[in-house]
Amino acid sequence: MSKGSSSLLAFVIGAATGTILGILYAPDKGSNTRDKLTYQLDKYKKQLEVLLEDLINGKVEISSTAKEEGQKVVSEARQKAEKLLSDVDDLIGQIKSGDSE
Repeated sequence: MSKGSSSLLAFVIGAATGTILGILYAPDKGSNTRDKLTYQLDKYKKQLEVLLEDLINGKVEISSTAKEEGQKVVSEARQKAEKLLSDVDDLIGQIKSGDSE
């Protein structure tokens, strides 16, 4: 994996983790916290979907000296983005099911 895609993935994971921890430790009611967390996760989900779509359509140019290496990077980034989207969907579902309790 190239340094650029690793940095992007690390940034996305760090931003999501920071947001989630910041919201969870904020002194607010549980329902408000869950609403804020759901909003932020939806926002990150949309950004990941756009990134994934750009990767699939080749709009994001990943620099590499060999085309084969570039395809490998795109494939790995796509798989990780899809996994992140799945994890975000699962987390949103868990949060929303917590609202009904």
